Amino acid sequence: MKALFTIAGFTPYMFIIFLNAMTDLGHKIILQNTIFKAYDGSELIVLTAIVNALILLPFIFLFSPAGYISDKYPKTKVIEYASAAAIGITSLILVSYYMGWFWVAFGLTFVLAAQSAIYSPAKYGLIKEMTGNEKLAQANALVQAVTIISILAGAVIYSMFFESLLQDRTLIPAEILHYIAPVGYLLIAASIVEFLLARKLVKQFIYQSTDNTMVFETKKYQNLEYLKSNLSVIKGNRAVWLSILGLSVLWGVSQVVLAVFGEHLKSKLGITDTVIAQGLLALSGVGMVVGSMYAGRVSKNYIETGIIPLGAFGVAMTLYTIPALTSVGALGFTLFLFGVSSGLFLVPLNAIIQFATPTQILGKVLAGNNFMQNVSMFLFLVLTALFGYFNLGATGLFYIIATIAFLGMGYTFIKLPQSLVRYLVRMIIGFKYDLSVEGLKNIEANDKGILLLGNHVSFLDWAILQMAYPKQIRFVMERSYYEKWYLKPFFDFFRVIPISSRGSKGALAKVTEALNAGETVALFPEGHLSRNGHLGTFQRGFEIATKEVKNAVIVPFYLRGLWEDNFSYASKKMKRSKSKDISVSFGKSLEVHSVASEVKKAVFDLSVQSWKGYAETLPVVQKAWIETSKGLGSQLCMADSTGVEVNGNRFVTGTLMIAKAIKSKVKKSQNVAVLLPTSVGGSMGNMALLSLGKTVVNLNYSSGEESLRHALKIANITTVLASQQFVTKLKAKGFDLSEVLSSVEVIYLEEVRANMSRFKSLAMLLLVNVLPASILSTLFVKGAHVDDTAAILFSSGSEGAPKGIELSHKNMMGNIKQAITLINPNDNDVMLGTLPIFHSFGLTVTTLLPLIEGIPVACHPDPTDGFGIGKMAAKYEATMLFATATFFRLYTRNKKLNPLMFKDLRMVIAGAEKLPLEIRDEFKKKFGHDIYEGYGATETTPVASINIPDVLMQDSWKVQVGHKIGTVGLPVPGSSFKIVDPESFEELKTGEEGMILIGGTQIMKGYIGDPDKTASVIKELDGIRWYITGDKGRLDEDGFLTIVDRYSRFAKVAGEMVSLGMVEGEIAKILGENNQVAVVALPDVKKGEKLVLLLEGEIEIDDLKERIKTLEMNPLFMPSEYYKIEELPKLGTGKSDFKGAKNLAGELSQVQ
Repeated sequence: MKALFTIAGFTPYMFIIFLNAMTDLGHKIILQNTIFKAYDGSELIVLTAIVNALILLPFIFLFSPAGYISDKYPKTKVIEYASAAAIGITSLILVSYYMGWFWVAFGLTFVLAAQSAIYSPAKYGLIKEMTGNEKLAQANALVQAVTIISILAGAVIYSMFFESLLQDRTLIPAEILHYIAPVGYLLIAASIVEFLLARKLVKQFIYQSTDNTMVFETKKYQNLEYLKSNLSVIKGNRAVWLSILGLSVLWGVSQVVLAVFGEHLKSKLGITDTVIAQGLLALSGVGMVVGSMYAGRVSKNYIETGIIPLGAFGVAMTLYTIPALTSVGALGFTLFLFGVSSGLFLVPLNAIIQFATPTQILGKVLAGNNFMQNVSMFLFLVLTALFGYFNLGATGLFYIIATIAFLGMGYTFIKLPQSLVRYLVRMIIGFKYDLSVEGLKNIEANDKGILLLGNHVSFLDWAILQMAYPKQIRFVMERSYYEKWYLKPFFDFFRVIPISSRGSKGALAKVTEALNAGETVALFPEGHLSRNGHLGTFQRGFEIATKEVKNAVIVPFYLRGLWEDNFSYASKKMKRSKSKDISVSFGKSLEVHSVASEVKKAVFDLSVQSWKGYAETLPVVQKAWIETSKGLGSQLCMADSTGVEVNGNRFVTGTLMIAKAIKSKVKKSQNVAVLLPTSVGGSMGNMALLSLGKTVVNLNYSSGEESLRHALKIANITTVLASQQFVTKLKAKGFDLSEVLSSVEVIYLEEVRANMSRFKSLAMLLLVNVLPASILSTLFVKGAHVDDTAAILFSSGSEGAPKGIELSHKNMMGNIKQAITLINPNDNDVMLGTLPIFHSFGLTVTTLLPLIEGIPVACHPDPTDGFGIGKMAAKYEATMLFATATFFRLYTRNKKLNPLMFKDLRMVIAGAEKLPLEIRDEFKKKFGHDIYEGYGATETTPVASINIPDVLMQDSWKVQVGHKIGTVGLPVPGSSFKIVDPESFEELKTGEEGMILIGGTQIMKGYIGDPDKTASVIKELDGIRWYITGDKGRLDEDGFLTIVDRYSRFAKVAGEMVSLGMVEGEIAKILGENNQVAVVALPDVKKGEKLVLLLEGEIEIDDLKERIKTLEMNPLFMPSEYYKIEELPKLGTGKSDFKGAKNLAGELSQVQ
C-alpha cells in the first residue's frame, strides 16, 4: 500500500477522509450521548433512531444533485467548497451548545448531513481518478480503514471529553449541552484543517475539468425524473446493482445495532457510562479495520469476491449471538468479529462498484449507492423506532436483523460459489506461493468477452491464473483430463470446456458462444504443457473460435515461476531450486481476430516485463554463489586440467581466503582487472573480488597491447589480479604483457597462496563446514545492489575498438536464470569450462552459472586444445559443452580427440559466431551429437536465444520443437526479439528481414564512460529497453530467429547492397574440408566498393575461381580480388576478426 502514497495528492486526501469522518461523527456522538444520559427505554431507542434518520435523510433527498455536482465539476473543487461550508456549520453548532438549544442542535444534524451528502460522491469518486483500476481495491480498503479509525478515535475522544466536562452534573438535555459546549471548538478546528488540506489537494492533484455539457433541471428533480434516471443507471449493470443492494442491507442492519445498543447495554448489563458504550462499539470498528485491511491484502492485485460470502456468514452468526451475551468481554469480542466480517463484505463490494462503472457516470452511481444505502438505513431505523414505540425491546429486533443477514448470506453463497471456492483454493495455494500480478489495468471493465492466451508450464497454471484474474474464467481443457471421474464434478462446477484433438469443433463453438456472451475464456494455445521450459508452437484453433466473435478482445498472459514447480516437466534438480515467488502478467489487449504469431510475439514481449520484476528480487552474484556452493558441501564443485579438484566447501574456503588476503590491496579500487586462466584458480579469483564488492574486469590478453591499454584506461584500472605462471605461458605463445602490466599494481595468486597460513586455512575450512550459508554470507561476503556493476567486459573488437560493457548483478543473475531454465540440468550433469573468462559466454555461462546453479565444472584453459578438453570430458563424464564454431571445427579435425571422449555429452551449444552447416555436419558425423546454435552479444550478458533439443511427448506422440536448423532459436524466457526497419524503427511483419532488436532483463547497463554510444544502441519502445544489435534477420511464425548478416558487413557494389556473409556462405558450399574464406569490402573508383576474398587452406586460387563460376552467382557478388594467406585473422575468442581481415586485404590490395 506504500505505493498509493506516491500518487500526487493522495496523502492530503487521506487526512481529509480522516478529519471529515471525525467531524461528521463528533456532533452525532454528542447528541447520542446526551440522549443516552437523559432518556431510557423506548424514548432512548426512538430518539437515537431519529438522530440517525436526520443524518440519512439528506443523502436520500440530495441523491440526484450530489451525483450531478460530482460528475459536472472537478471533484477536488467540490471537496474544497464543501469543507469550507463545514466551518460555518460547525460554528453554528458551537453556538447551539453554549445556548443550550437542544432541538436546534438536533436540526443542525440535518444541515451537517446535507453538507456530507453533497460531499460524499466527489470524495469517494476521486479514488478511481487517483489510483486507477489496479490499486482500486487496495485504496478502498485503506479509505475504509482510515474512515473507521477516524470513527473509533472520534467516538472515544468525544465521549471522553463529554464525560469529563459533564461529570454527571445534570440529566437535562439543554444543561448537558451547555456543560460540554467547549467540545464544539474541536469540531471547528477539524473543519478548518480539513479545508486547508482540501486547498492543498487542489494544487497537487491534476483534476478533471468542468463538464459544461451537463445541465441540472430543477423541474426534473422535483418530478423525481432524475431519481428514476439515476436508479436506472445503477440498475443497468447487474454487478453494480447487486453490490449496492448488499451494502444497503449491511448498513441498514448496522444502523439497527447502533440504535438499540444503548438500550441493550442499560437493560441487560446495567451500563450507563458513555465511554464504555462507545468503547464497545469501537471494538466493532477495530474489527472493521482489521477486516478491511485483510480484504485489501487479499485484493492486492484485483477484487477478491470470494471473501464476500465469508463476510456475510460472519455478520449473520454474530448478530444471532449478541442478544444472548451478558459478559462485557464476550460482547466486545463478538462485536469485534462483527466488524471483521463487515470489513470482508464492504471492501470488495465498494471496489466492484467503482471498477465496473465508467468514470463519466461514477458520480451518479456513487450518489445512487449513497441513496440506496440511506433509504435502507432509514427504513431499518423506522423499524427500530416502531419497536421502541411499541415497547417490543431490543432482543427481538436483534433476531430479526440476524435473520435478514442470514438470508443475505444464503444469497451470496448461491451467487458466488465459484468465487468462494476459488478464494479457498487461493488460501491453500498461498501457503506455498507468493503470487504477484501485473497488468490488471489491461483487463477492461465492460461487457466485452475476453480470451486469455498464454504459456503453459505447469499442471497448476489454471489455478494460478484464476487466482490472479478478477473475474470468473472458463477454461478450455484437454478432454482426457476432464473425463477423470474424480475431477469431472469440480470441472463442471467451474464450467470447464473440454476439447479433444479428434473433435474440437463443438468445443470451439462453445468458446465462441461464451465470448459473445461477455465471458472470460482461457486457452493454452500450445495445446500441451511445456516439456522444455520454453514456449511451444501456438496452435491456431483459437483463430477458428474467434472468427464469429463480435464483441471481445484477446488478452495475452505470461506465467513465471511455475517451471521449477513439482507439477511441471522440469528436472528434479530444477525443482529443488524452486522459489515461492511466482507471477502472472497480463498484456495489452489485442484485436480478437489476431493470429497465432502475433499472440505469441505479445507473450514473448510480456515475458520481458515479468522477468524484469523477477530479476529485481534476485540476490547479487556473490550472495547467490555462497548459498549454492555451501549447499554442495562435499560434492564436486570444480576441477581443472592441472589436477586441482575441489568440493563445495573447499571452493568456498579457497575463495574466502583469497578475498581476505587481497582485501587491503584492492581497498581503494572498485574496478579490479583479472588475468587468470579458465581454471579453479580463475573462478576463485573472480568470486573473491565479487565477495569484496568489487567489479571484475577480465582482460582479453589476445586483443593486443593497444586494446589492453585502452581497457585499463576507460575502466580506471590500477590493480590486476593475475597468475605468474599464466602470464609466463602467454608470453611463450606470443602475448607479452609485461609492458602493459608495468603501469599497474599486479597481485599474483601464487604469492597470495604462498603467504596463506595453513592454520588459518584450516580454521576457515572448519567455519565453512560448521556455519550455515547465511552467517558465512553476513561475515565474509559484502553485499551490493542489483543495479551495481558486477563485471565490465570488453567487446571482441571485431569491427573496431573494444567497448567496455557494464553488466549489473541484475543482468548477470537474470541471464543465468534465463539460461538455466532451458538447460534444465540433471543431477548427473557436468559442464565443460573451456571458454576464456574474459569472454561473456565464458564468464556468465561456463563460470558463474555452474557456480550459482550447483553444476560441477571440468575446466581446461585452452579452448583450441581438443585433446586436452576430451580428456577432461572423459574423466568427469561431462554432459555439456559450450564453444564457438571455430573451436568446434578444430575438434572435428583433431585426430587425437576420440569420439568416445565426448560420449556422455547431451547438450552441445555453439555461440558467439555463426555456425556453418558443414561444421554442424562434421561434428555430428564424428561425435554423434547435434550442435545447437545460440545467439547473443556481450551487451546481452550474453545469452539472447538458444536452440534446444526437440522433445517427444508420449501422451500424444507429438514433438515439442526446440530447434530449427539455420536459426539461432527462440528468445530465452524473459527475452524477446523485434525486427524493425533500421531507419524508422517501425516493426516489420513476420518473415520480413530487418534490424534485430533484443529486449530483456539481460540488456547491459551501458558502455562505460560513453553515454552517447550507449544511447545509440539502446532504444526504449513500449516500456522495454531494446538493444540494437546491428544484425539483420527475420522471425518465422513460431518466433525462431534467422540471422542474415551484420548490417556493417554489407558492401554497396554499383549501387546494390551485397551481404558479405551471404557471399561467404555460398562459396563455403564448394570449399573442401580444410579451407576457409573471408570476404571484405574495399573502396573502388568504378563501383564504389569491391569484394576482396582471403583464402586459407589447401585449395589454390585458380581452382577456387573455377569452382565459384559453377555457383552461377550474380556478377555483383563475385570477388574482384583473391589472396591466399597462411591464416585468417581470428580473435582470442575464436571469432573472425573482421577488422583485421579488412586491414590485411587493404595491405595486399595496395601491394598489388
